[in-house]
Amino acid sequence: MSEGSPARALSEIEAEAAAWVRRRNFWDFSAEDQAALDAWLAESISHRVAYWRMESGFARTEKLVALRDPKSEAAFAGRRFPVLMGIAAALALFAVIGLGARQFVMHPQDRVYSTPVGGHERIAFADGTKIELNTDTVLRARMTTDRRMIWLEKGEAYFQVKHDPAHPFTVMVGDRRVTDLGTAFLVRRDESRMELAVVQGRVRFDTGTARRPDTLTSGDVLTASGSTVSEAKRSKSALENELGWRRGVLVFDNTTLAIAAEEFNRYNRQKIIITDPAAARLAMVGTFPIHDVAAFTDAAQDVFKLRVENRGSEIVISR
Repeated sequence: MSEGSPARALSEIEAEAAAWVRRRNFWDFSAEDQAALDAWLAESISHRVAYWRMESGFARTEKLVALRDPKSEAAFAGRRFPVLMGIAAALALFAVIGLGARQFVMHPQDRVYSTPVGGHERIAFADGTKIELNTDTVLRARMTTDRRMIWLEKGEAYFQVKHDPAHPFTVMVGDRRVTDLGTAFLVRRDESRMELAVVQGRVRFDTGTARRPDTLTSGDVLTASGSTVSEAKRSKSALENELGWRRGVLVFDNTTLAIAAEEFNRYNRQKIIITDPAAARLAMVGTFPIHDVAAFTDAAQDVFKLRVENRGSEIVISR
């Protein structure tokens, strides 16, 4: 069953994911069942993230069960199966966002990190590596003594990597691979493209095809969409502006209103819609708090004399 139209509610996908988690953890799970699960996961990113979040929640529940007081374990043993079944079913009530097919089925040492729209999270690992997650981001981490792997499923993350030549640090973005060569870098993944910006040091980028891997250095920005890969150079100040979200701000420097509105929409439930093409092309300069949509619309009204209409979930800007 594919995701189809927006009418396909998250609750329906969550219920299906919960059902798969129950089958996989409580019943005999055959090769045919695994093939059916793989097919369902491959249908959409929403299926994959929902399943991952459900499976991750179940794993945490199992861990809590293992930590129970031994004195109460005997009394609990007879109720363990139905209780866990109930918990697995209850997981269908959680809001989720989306992850990956057979190769993404939860490994025991994997951890899933995610942020909601407007969210920001910092992660520190034992090896000294730090990752910051921007809005609406999902990634999976496998950080062990012999392997350091990240799968960025959606969103944006800033990586400050503790370099270890004997244990390379790798970020997978679909079938594209980013390998640390001693560096700090930013990776953003949207539905149809990815962007890699090197802030410090070097990284190696590999598409997994016949194309020769690229080595990027500070200031290099690579954009990949489909089979097309392009590279550009950005100044230190431009990269700092792009990382403004780490400080809770959006920085625009001769940015069109259309692009500025898209950026605000990444962080806020109330969406900005610009209906006039000429207005959308107007250029803006300024720094705004990420969640202060009113400051942006006030600037559009005061500086460009545009009409602003607040419709609740949407703000419409026109001439």
